[in-house]
Amino acid sequence: MCTAATYRTKDFYFGRTFDYELSYGEEVVITPRNYTFDFRRKNSIKSHFAMIGTAFVADNYPLYYEAVNEKGLGMAGLNFENNAFYKEESEVKDNIAPFEFIPWILCQCESTEDARRLLDNINLVNIPFSEQLPLTPLHWMISDKEGSITVESVKEGLKVYDNPVGILTNNPPFDKQLFSLNNYRHLRTATPENSFGAGLDLDVYSKGMGGMGLPGDLSSQSRFVRAAFTKMNSLSKNDEISSVSQFFHILESVAQQRGLCDLGEGKYEITIYTSCYNTQTGVQYYNCYDNHQINKVDMHKEDLDGSELTRYTLIMNEHINEQNQ
Repeated sequence: MCTAATYRTKDFYFGRTFDYELSYGEEVVITPRNYTFDFRRKNSIKSHFAMIGTAFVADNYPLYYEAVNEKGLGMAGLNFENNAFYKEESEVKDNIAPFEFIPWILCQCESTEDARRLLDNINLVNIPFSEQLPLTPLHWMISDKEGSITVESVKEGLKVYDNPVGILTNNPPFDKQLFSLNNYRHLRTATPENSFGAGLDLDVYSKGMGGMGLPGDLSSQSRFVRAAFTKMNSLSKNDEISSVSQFFHILESVAQQRGLCDLGEGKYEITIYTSCYNTQTGVQYYNCYDNHQINKVDMHKEDLDGSELTRYTLIMNEHINEQNQ
């Protein structure tokens, strides 16, 4: 279970939490412009936009969890269990396997509007990467500085929704997630007026009472509401450090701590990593469950005209600054 978010100050930021019970050995992976993407049912793309993101690399192929391309377009895949439905192949559509979906979009598109045009002809097909790596049920958020869309492949077909909050979690389907915000229209960041009843003197006994009723559990629907409220009311300075710091604080509001989401058999879902991308500079920031330090990888410090992947192992161990050593 995960949460994806956007944030806008002077620049535009995109990222997500990756919540799971174990790590698959994810890495920061930079795909240069001349790396060949071989698609199962489409021609290879040998020249394309460069991209940076978090991926598991199998057979030298980056299986991106999320990524941002050099034009400022971001895309993240989140678990969509029991709702995702992948079709059989079509003779009239672009048959794209779900594990190819992020590269297919980010290779070719500069904006969400470009992505919409490709989506008009996409058929997400039931083709796994391998027998060892079956398909994961996913839905996706695609974002640029102008806005966000959510893409869901369900039994009824491919659904594309405008995403006005720039937030995505897991279930239920996005239209229901968005509708649920109606239940929280009373929330506010300021102290509320007493409207309970005339003549009854009620105390303001705490700060933050305008947010009473904001859900605090770890379910995907509650995380969607909480992340949306936090993001849409967040304030920071416009400089890079302030913006990045605030983005991580937004996603900290929905982080999962070990022990709170019991999956049985000694397994617990935790926030394995949190990522943040400045989509306009091509910089990826991340931290991990046991490493609170924010780490930085700049795609433009690599050879983006090359043909080989550049890979950086996530730094998972805690780094503590001993101030009075």
